[in-house]
Amino acid sequence: MHINPKLIKHQFEKSLDTYNKNAVVQKIMAVKLIDELSKIKQDFGSILELGSGSGLLTEELVKKIHFKNYCANDLVEKSKMYVNKIIAGASFYCGNAGRIKPAEKMDLIISNAMFQWFENLEKISLHYKNILNKDGILAFSTFSPENFKEIRDLTGLSLNYKSLNEIQNIFEKNFEILYIEEFKHKLSFSNPLELLAHMKNTGVNSLTAQHWTFKEVKDFCDRYKAKYPDITLTYCPIIVICRKI
Repeated sequence: MHINPKLIKHQFEKSLDTYNKNAVVQKIMAVKLIDELSKIKQDFGSILELGSGSGLLTEELVKKIHFKNYCANDLVEKSKMYVNKIIAGASFYCGNAGRIKPAEKMDLIISNAMFQWFENLEKISLHYKNILNKDGILAFSTFSPENFKEIRDLTGLSLNYKSLNEIQNIFEKNFEILYIEEFKHKLSFSNPLELLAHMKNTGVNSLTAQHWTFKEVKDFCDRYKAKYPDITLTYCPIIVICRKI
């Protein structure tokens, strides 16, 4: 499906203040991404964080990773405030992460739960290779095709997620894969309305600008309870760490 950057920006702008409290799986992903990266390397000169949002990944990074210069990027200008609370004086670039062109090359480009929004990973892979220093590292997390399978089954709405093998094949053209892993995590809710609120509060309801009527919401809830009586939502994260070749 076609991705609308303006819609994504709008939804995440609305959810920034509620994001950290509700982004349970994204927090797990951030912790795992930093843990695995720290086993490979802990000291960097310049770091570029893509999709910094409310600073969830930034908070984990400063616990284990050392650096001289930090630059953050997000579609939402307000993200700068969250990042600067964690790293005073961090540079900030507001705009599309796929078009970012920093003045200097980076030693680490890192991103949590954002790469699924890119429509052309081949182009992205080459772009980030070109703004990394020699032996620079790209570390990111995304999601596999099984992510939100319940929502896809009931509504037909889904991003064009890539499988682990597809991601590996794309990035190993420009990078040496140092670490790659896929895992599942299910969240449980007391009812489908609580599940919908969770998606709204983490900004991941950015697939469509359509507003549901009361009847459509009730129909969705009834069908969800019928097909998934445990009211679970499946997340399928993928962690990737690779080095420029």
